[in-house]
Amino acid sequence: MQGPSGSNDKRISINDLEKNVSLGSAEKEKSFSSLDHSNGKVDPDPTFPEGGRRAWMVVLGVWIAQFCTFGYTNAYGVYNDFYVREYLAKNYTSSQISWIGSVQLFLVMSVGLFVGRAFDTGYFYHLMIGGSFLLVFCLFMLSITEAEQYYQIFLTQGLGVGIAVGATYIPGLGVISHYFRKRRALAIGIATSGSAVGGAIHPIMLNAWFHGSLGFHSGVRASAGLNAVLLIIAICLMKPRLPPISRKESSTYKDLRVFLRDIPYTITIIGTTSTLAGLYFPFFFIQLNAIKSGVKPGLAFYTVSYIAIMNAGSAAGRIVPNLFVYRFGVYNVITPCVFIAAILVICTLAVNTAIGTMIFAVLYGFFSGAYASMLPPMVSSLAKNDGEMGARLGVCFTFTGESPIRRH
Repeated sequence: MQGPSGSNDKRISINDLEKNVSLGSAEKEKSFSSLDHSNGKVDPDPTFPEGGRRAWMVVLGVWIAQFCTFGYTNAYGVYNDFYVREYLAKNYTSSQISWIGSVQLFLVMSVGLFVGRAFDTGYFYHLMIGGSFLLVFCLFMLSITEAEQYYQIFLTQGLGVGIAVGATYIPGLGVISHYFRKRRALAIGIATSGSAVGGAIHPIMLNAWFHGSLGFHSGVRASAGLNAVLLIIAICLMKPRLPPISRKESSTYKDLRVFLRDIPYTITIIGTTSTLAGLYFPFFFIQLNAIKSGVKPGLAFYTVSYIAIMNAGSAAGRIVPNLFVYRFGVYNVITPCVFIAAILVICTLAVNTAIGTMIFAVLYGFFSGAYASMLPPMVSSLAKNDGEMGARLGVCFTFTGESPIRRH
């Protein structure tokens, strides 16, 4: 009796041991599943809503912020035309004046090195509120500048507005990534269409105000007040979802070393830098070139406002191609869009009529808008984990930010 009993006890103990081992393996697997494999830190929430009221409210908030910030930089063509033909015409050349817009765009991109990491470490509201305040403040300062005072405009619009928009750009795009993964490209495309709509509406208003009853100074103040109200609404709608990463886990220098050893990421930065060197050329000069080519100024204000028709095309381009990203991949969709946009830039040499300008505005707006909206999903797709998306975007934009300067 003792033998069978001992055998039975032994069998039970072996079964218990196997059960404990299997439970231990399950716990271990569960533990590993919640780890960030790049640094061994716990992933706080690996799931994404992919929609819902809160997520789409965030998209709406980012859309409004894009309308007021990057959409306003898209309207620089109106300012450039006004400065060249009237406000700074006596003492400064077109090339000198275009430095204002180039430096502005350079700062929008280049401050990303610091902004991206600040977003990842939990400074979302600091960046959005600070950037929004600086934008509105600089616009009010621009409204009290004097004619032929280049340095005043350069400081307020070139430096101030550039830093302000740069401080809000990556946090706005990054917060969408807290709610979407599979549908991230579509959500970002919808949100960034706000900059295209802003690039259509702002120029129409600015042209009407600058050349109408308000004049330049009152027109800039009116646009500053409008942006202030909209940015307050946008900040109230946006809300980060994922906890920030610890500031001790990495540093800007460490991020640079790690990211630049990633060959696909490095090649992407090189390609993006080359693309952005020419992508925004029509933003600054299409209205002025149309007038010089014989298009009536009144028609040029609405045609080439990239600034109206071009940004309307850009709004469509920021949404429609993104519908195909999940199926075909972001690189397979963005490559033909960039190629067609490059061909269209060359075609500007032959565009000298109002009809030709309209056709160019629609087509170039569509394909350049597609690139602008797919750039953040393209870069973030190379991230090893969700905690480094802001940093990767920031490093990429820092290198691409020198593209507008290189044109000079």
